[in-house]
Amino acid sequence: MSVSRKDIAEAFRAAGCVPGDTVMIHSSMKSIGHVDGNGTAVFDGVLDAAGPGGTIATPSLWYNGKPAERRKEDFDVNTSPAYVGYLPEAMRLDPRSYRSNHFSHAVCAIGARAKELTQDHGNGKLFPCPWDDGAFAEVSPWSKFYQWNALYCFIGVDMDTCTIKHYIESRIVDELLQTLPPERYNDFRMQLGHDCGGGLRMSYNGVKMRERLEELGLIRKVSLGNTTLMTLRTRALVDTTMDILRRELKDWCLTAFYDWSCQVREAAQKN
Repeated sequence: MSVSRKDIAEAFRAAGCVPGDTVMIHSSMKSIGHVDGNGTAVFDGVLDAAGPGGTIATPSLWYNGKPAERRKEDFDVNTSPAYVGYLPEAMRLDPRSYRSNHFSHAVCAIGARAKELTQDHGNGKLFPCPWDDGAFAEVSPWSKFYQWNALYCFIGVDMDTCTIKHYIESRIVDELLQTLPPERYNDFRMQLGHDCGGGLRMSYNGVKMRERLEELGLIRKVSLGNTTLMTLRTRALVDTTMDILRRELKDWCLTAFYDWSCQVREAAQKN
């Protein structure tokens, strides 16, 4: 099957894309089949669906978790390749694109709000993260996806490929830490992974969570070439997932992290 720019625009409209949207995409390009115009046709098709005033974004992650291969200080926003697939790297190389300046969780974007989306990554309040506390900061593309209620999309991939899940995890951890008296904060924070090192971390099963979100009717699915385009709004994704995790944390995380969370709550109650 050959897929055109028009086909892509029609699929995204059917999946909920509206004029002025910011559209965040996780993708397997090969799952679509042959695309006339390759990555550029995908970008332009999405912008057609989101126009006028639309923006398309992809993760542009460089750090691969192997410090022997990639040290964070070696990241160059202009030249360091994205390792997360064809479309992210194609967008990085597109002369229209902007890229946020973060070694582990950069975002690339094209369109009306691309510069606004990607600038000042890591400013504002920081949130605990195993890689770097600026990755999902108050001022970051990931926070803006939430603030702008972006259309969060998956082309031929499931929600085990869902970078904003780490934004959610960082917020859950921060909520727990913020209950502590100031003098205990660092004691518990330093037990968690930080600065690309070891330690405990919050992590939940993205595919299992997708099943819950689908049961709640939050996900749309439409055909796109040989694969499926799956979409939902970012606020629904984040708010619903966080509510589930708050209520059912023991069922979603590793025992070691749950035990840590219980110790945090105990210390907070003694305050």
